[in-house]
Amino acid sequence: MSKTIFITGASRGFGKLWAEAFLKRGDKVAATARNTADLADLVATYGNNILPVKLDVTKRESVNEAVADIVKHFGGIDVLINNAGYGLFGTVEETTEEQARAQMETNFFGLLWVTQAVLPVMRAQKSGHIIQVSSFLGLTTLPMLGLYNASKFAVEGLSETIATEVAHLGIKVTLIEPNGYATDWAGASANQTDNAIADYNPVREAFATSGENPDTWGKPEATVSIVLDLADNANPPQRLLFGRIAYNVVKKVYTERLNNIEAWKEVSIAAHGH
Repeated sequence: MSKTIFITGASRGFGKLWAEAFLKRGDKVAATARNTADLADLVATYGNNILPVKLDVTKRESVNEAVADIVKHFGGIDVLINNAGYGLFGTVEETTEEQARAQMETNFFGLLWVTQAVLPVMRAQKSGHIIQVSSFLGLTTLPMLGLYNASKFAVEGLSETIATEVAHLGIKVTLIEPNGYATDWAGASANQTDNAIADYNPVREAFATSGENPDTWGKPEATVSIVLDLADNANPPQRLLFGRIAYNVVKKVYTERLNNIEAWKEVSIAAHGH
């Protein structure tokens, strides 16, 4: 049976790639973009099976209206894919208040508003699958991406909590945690801090060099069949790393964290007081 998929940030990158894949197999897709002209090619090909929705996820009232329109048009929402977001590149000290708030408004609060708007629909259905596009940087960090890291750590904590609150209602939650992929996430979709501080130049240069090897960037097309299968899975994982780099890095980080926890076990227990 076909599903109704709601994808935010569908004008490019993962969002558009996945939207087209769902449409190709016969699903109905509500696809959001700040400029719906970016979805014109999908509309021309798939007609009424796609509902283009102009949306800025940081505008909560607009999000609520969009969800109401989607339900009116398609009758429900089976799968939500919260994909809207961007990267802010620069050190934490160099980040302005405006940039920091904008990063959190889109990556965290935008995801929160969309999730809150969709949950009543899924509660009424007693079914649904919320797929949050996080990052492996919601589990570990890289320099030069401090606010992005923080936004994804927040998404991880929020989504894990939601999963415990809605499981008895037949709603599933999955966090997708990709490493870097060859989309325009680090290009046209990225923002940069201004007023570079010279003391951070060695960190900046090392970070730039780390991305020069094309093998560090995953192939977006490789995720398509995985996302389709994930949307159909009756027992999906709560977390799913995307990419070889993500797997290797997170496994190493978590092994080190467990070792550190054990090394300080007696101090931790003593801190309880009794």
